[in-house]
Amino acid sequence: MPFLDQQPANVRLVSLVLRRFDPDLDLATVLALCLAEGWASLPADPERARRALTAPGVTTVVAVAADSVVEGFAQMMSDGEIQAFLVNLLVTPALRQQGVGRALIREAFGLAGGQRVDLLTDTAEDFYERWPHRRFTGFRLYPDHSPGREG
Repeated sequence: MPFLDQQPANVRLVSLVLRRFDPDLDLATVLALCLAEGWASLPADPERARRALTAPGVTTVVAVAADSVVEGFAQMMSDGEIQAFLVNLLVTPALRQQGVGRALIREAFGLAGGQRVDLLTDTAEDFYERWPHRRFTGFRLYPDHSPGREG
């Protein structure tokens, strides 16, 4: 896909290794990153998080520093052919604006497959607007929950 090859100007990639998520090595750090960001859904139940991050059709990748510390992760769901959905993307604040998020998306999409990636955001519009895109209206539905409940 052409959008995967585009690199914005003035981006310095830090020295990280991108690899598939290994729950035995990475789960605790990924959950700590989520907590630090104020994301409670995954850390609320670590075993559920393990299942969600490794479920069939889910590709989770991590960015790991030389000291084996996970500095970011991306979670993507895909049918492997047409449609992918970026579920989560998180990079530690010290490494934002350095190409890590873009690299995580490329890696996850390359492994997951598809022709396009959909996503929802309420915090990173500036980041995603730098990618070739079409804007759509989206909703987060809670079929089994009472009105007003977020998660």
